[in-house]
Amino acid sequence: MEQTVDVIIVGGGVIGCSIAYHLSKRGIKVRLLERGRIASEASSAAAGMLAAQAEFIDSVPLFDWARQSRAMFPALTADLQAHSGMEIGLVQQGLLRVATSEEDVLRYHAQAELQRQSGESAQWLSAQEALALEGTLASDVYGALYLENDHQVVAPSLTLAYASAAAALGAEIREHSEVQELLREGGRITGVRMQDGIHRCQQVIIASSIWSQALLRTVGYDLPLYPVKGECIAVRTNKPLIRRTIYTDNCYLVPKANGELLIGATVTPHTMQRHVTVGGILALMGVAERLIPSIRGATWIRTWSGLRPQTPQGLPYIGNHPELAGLMIAAGHYRNGILLSPLTGSVMADLVEGIELAADLTAFQVPAMRWSKDQEMTGVGI
Repeated sequence: MEQTVDVIIVGGGVIGCSIAYHLSKRGIKVRLLERGRIASEASSAAAGMLAAQAEFIDSVPLFDWARQSRAMFPALTADLQAHSGMEIGLVQQGLLRVATSEEDVLRYHAQAELQRQSGESAQWLSAQEALALEGTLASDVYGALYLENDHQVVAPSLTLAYASAAAALGAEIREHSEVQELLREGGRITGVRMQDGIHRCQQVIIASSIWSQALLRTVGYDLPLYPVKGECIAVRTNKPLIRRTIYTDNCYLVPKANGELLIGATVTPHTMQRHVTVGGILALMGVAERLIPSIRGATWIRTWSGLRPQTPQGLPYIGNHPELAGLMIAAGHYRNGILLSPLTGSVMADLVEGIELAADLTAFQVPAMRWSKDQEMTGVGI
């Protein structure tokens, strides 16, 4: 039996759920298909930082995108609350990018100037000033770059709120619904095949993180994408150790409203193994203790890992497939899916509607590459 809908979204993570929400707000009939549970993979493992400036501290294509997306969160918080009744845990306390060497000091001073030139708030704090803000910091830090507009949310709550709001607006959300293959007729994707039959649509949007690759290969297309495992820790203390997110190149600490302190994250590329390693946890705890010595008295809560989807260029793929009509892709957001979800969802909805884009997608174009079992990926002209 065939089932028809305007748009099918494959993937129930934060990106897929954001797209479903934005499309449903515009009255477009959406069916979201998730092979497991909503927010069960990378979106549940994320710390929820909205670190537009800390993550993209140099001038790169993602910097402007990240800032635009971050600016959407206050209004988004209210809108998701209105449609879903759910809170996403938006905390607006800012972030300290802590310098642990003289090289960091020089680098952060230069980056602060670049960010101020871009119109962003970026204040260099001496070690004494940093300690005045966060008294549990180690006394030997070299100072910190204070980014007062880099905030945080609760990542699983955001994803679930997107899905709930989308459903309230008319979207059909199906969990435990694995797509077996994409349906192709000539140069067009016309739907998907599932165990319960054929699902036809005008547009298929692939937003299934690292699992996007396997599905796209069912129509002979290989998306350059690879997994990066990240391991994290949660601890708890009798009273909060910090109010703001503490961020370095090797570790971040994110205080949550429920009293937990999240510590992350390791970086292990090209593995699908989900196990948490002793080495990874020791490395994180070593850095965390050097930053916040009193953390050694915290109560251990849990550890976990997530698989983040990365691209060779370090930029997500967002947009239409250049060769296959009816196929759109939003994947490869690496560890910034939470931050980039509002703008990605809005832009994908614009593309579905054929609206002229305000955002520039040039840097995020979906590559025109094909795959076969007998050869490496080969570039194909658009």
